[in-house]
Amino acid sequence: MDTQRLDQGSSRIRARYARLVAITMFLTFDLIMFGAFVRLTDSGLGCPDWPGCYGNASPIGARLDIHAAATAMPEGPVTLSKAWIEMIHRYAGTLLGMLIIGIVFMAWRHRKALAQSPWLATVILPAVCLQGAFGAWTVTHQLMPAVVTAHLLGGISLLALLTWLSARQTVLPDIVPEAGRWLKYVAVGLALLYTQLALGGWVSTNYAALACMDFPTCHGQWLPDMDFHGGYSIVRGLGELPSGEIISQSALTAIHWTHRNFAFVVLIYLGALAFRLRRYEGLQGPSRALLAMLVVQLLTGLTSIFLQWPIVIAVLHNGGAAVLTILCVTLLVRLGRARHAPANGARAY
Repeated sequence: MDTQRLDQGSSRIRARYARLVAITMFLTFDLIMFGAFVRLTDSGLGCPDWPGCYGNASPIGARLDIHAAATAMPEGPVTLSKAWIEMIHRYAGTLLGMLIIGIVFMAWRHRKALAQSPWLATVILPAVCLQGAFGAWTVTHQLMPAVVTAHLLGGISLLALLTWLSARQTVLPDIVPEAGRWLKYVAVGLALLYTQLALGGWVSTNYAALACMDFPTCHGQWLPDMDFHGGYSIVRGLGELPSGEIISQSALTAIHWTHRNFAFVVLIYLGALAFRLRRYEGLQGPSRALLAMLVVQLLTGLTSIFLQWPIVIAVLHNGGAAVLTILCVTLLVRLGRARHAPANGARAY
């Protein structure tokens, strides 16, 4: 009887922990989407200090300062709506940090009931702290492209870690050992995806999304005039070159053209990989979802160009990148834990 009660208690703990991880993962995904909305609405400096808003906990207390700034610069970065957008993003980030603290606490306190090492959960805590620091540096460095792009990649990395942790809380399907040989190929695919995410973040933070308004050519040429040195100078302010000059159109074109064309490398590689992996039971779901999301990303990317970067499509494009990350990490985890299937279990066909 005591053993049964103990097993039931452990099951309840595992269920609560799995729910907490799932909620935290969902909030992280939402924050990535909302972070894109912050950038696209130019709300990153809606409250030009950190962590508060003109020294207040919310825009309500800062309304006089916000009004004064908006009056002085009607087209500037500070308005009441932008202040609220920025602060809501910060509030959600704070909530995310609290949830991750809860995850780490449960991982250590109930490590026997959870029957897993608490170290993966523990690694996520400094990761979210670093992400918070990049959020602060984004403001204090006046939306410096390198810092904003690092902030985006940090959010994606946090989502990847939570996806890995969430996968540990579920019973993974049996996968034939033969599928394990694809593990390194998925790892390469994830690396290519991260590269594309960095290039996409660089496009967004430099406001280069509309640098090429035609497709498949750019300014009517396959190889337009491009300044890669200026476009990919890392240490510089927003909208300028390291020399302090305004960034040129040719530099913005280089940023856009690189992201656009590397997308086809990622599309072909991940598409071919997902097509091969869909043969295996246990990998069919994420593989087919990966194929579908690649098509969605292509469509949202093209739509962004043809419709001149509408906010809704741009946010969906960022969300699609996050979903691709989730799917690649899911495949990586499943292949990493591939094991012999039961007699009537997994098979390739």
